[in-house]
Amino acid sequence: MTNKAITSVMEKIESLIDVVGRATLWVALAMIALVAVNVLLRYAFSFGSVWAQELEWHLLAALILLGMCYALQRGDNVRVDLFYAHYSARKKFIVDVISLLLLLAVALIFIKVSIAYVGQAYAIQESSPDPGGIALRWIVKSLIPIGYGLVALQTVAALLRLFHERAQAQEGGHV
Repeated sequence: MTNKAITSVMEKIESLIDVVGRATLWVALAMIALVAVNVLLRYAFSFGSVWAQELEWHLLAALILLGMCYALQRGDNVRVDLFYAHYSARKKFIVDVISLLLLLAVALIFIKVSIAYVGQAYAIQESSPDPGGIALRWIVKSLIPIGYGLVALQTVAALLRLFHERAQAQEGGHV
């Protein structure tokens, strides 16, 4: 693969993740508004809705599962830099590669396991067990393989970027 092709793949993946991240911001806003309305209705008017309560949970699931890839892209994921900060560039590269490969493995495992889970929910047309709850629970469950699929894609882009930047640094050092 040429440098231009690698850069193109990275940019396409990262553009997709940007779109997902921006959409996730709207999910967060919708969730905040829903919680505010639910609290107002519950405490001011003594009115509660199982459907609205479950929608909060579903939006939270969407926020987390779709936001993971965006957080990873932006470097907002949790890291322990206690030792990493003192590593040489070569050791940091090795740690980054191993970390990303482990993350990719975990994402692929979650995808593999969750597809049957979503398939079963779809096959039985699973809905809320609570009266007045949300039907078609398989839709929110489908966010599991989608979310981890996006994490896997972003991880691939991060690996490509890591190797691409390393190659450029080595070329620059030899010139």
